[in-house]
Amino acid sequence: MKSVFIVTDLEGTAGVVSFAEQSYPDGRYFDAAKRLATAEVNAAVEGLLAAGVEDILVWDGHGAGGLIFEELHEAVRLLHGRPMPPWSRLESVIRRYEAVAMIGQHAMAGTLTGNQNHTQNSRTVDYYKLNGRPIGEIAQVALYFGALGLPLIFLSGDADACREAEALVPGIVTVAVKEGVGRGAAISLSAAAARSQIRTGIAAAVEQQAIAPIPPLVWPGPYVLERRFFHTDLADAAAAQPGVERIDSQTVRLRGDDIRDIIYR
Repeated sequence: MKSVFIVTDLEGTAGVVSFAEQSYPDGRYFDAAKRLATAEVNAAVEGLLAAGVEDILVWDGHGAGGLIFEELHEAVRLLHGRPMPPWSRLESVIRRYEAVAMIGQHAMAGTLTGNQNHTQNSRTVDYYKLNGRPIGEIAQVALYFGALGLPLIFLSGDADACREAEALVPGIVTVAVKEGVGRGAAISLSAAAARSQIRTGIAAAVEQQAIAPIPPLVWPGPYVLERRFFHTDLADAAAAQPGVERIDSQTVRLRGDDIRDIIYR
């Protein structure tokens, strides 16, 4: 394997446990949290390079930006900025890569012990369900990239995120850098230990993929995506979009035959 696409987030980083203090851009420790996340990404890059990967693209997936550009490993390129271009345009970039990995990932909304658990937006979304099954951001990445032919081969984050990934993608290599004990608290590995385990784990994932390849994640359609919001005005706005069905005061539903058309709507 010579090319890997990395999707990053902030909340699943060791040492980052609080939305208000660390993950939101107005938090007093936001910059420090970004520094921790950047170091974990760099550890993943070192592991990939050691395993023979030559082309690495890092996508800063934290809404407000979760990485420090000038501290990133020199071997990578960074996809960043908001608003992002249409998915149809991004697909031409994604298709250049052979596999996807996730660094700094959190569990889906509603996970009892998941540190900073949420799906897409921690302030607005109650849950997502796809064909009746609760999903989070891990499934979104695995299914969207899977539809483009890329398997999800590695994930680091809190222990609940790792279990979520393992249930979705049998054989995936995961590294738990912290154990959540509640939405706002966790038991973290030291920064050095977290980076060491990520470095080793992602290299093992590349080596494993050469021996026993994980296939891209594909669920059969057609698809029904249910999105429930915390407040009625958010459902009002969502229901005003074309093709969206209002289910109740806080819930909308989308239908489609192509997972790429609905998974990020």
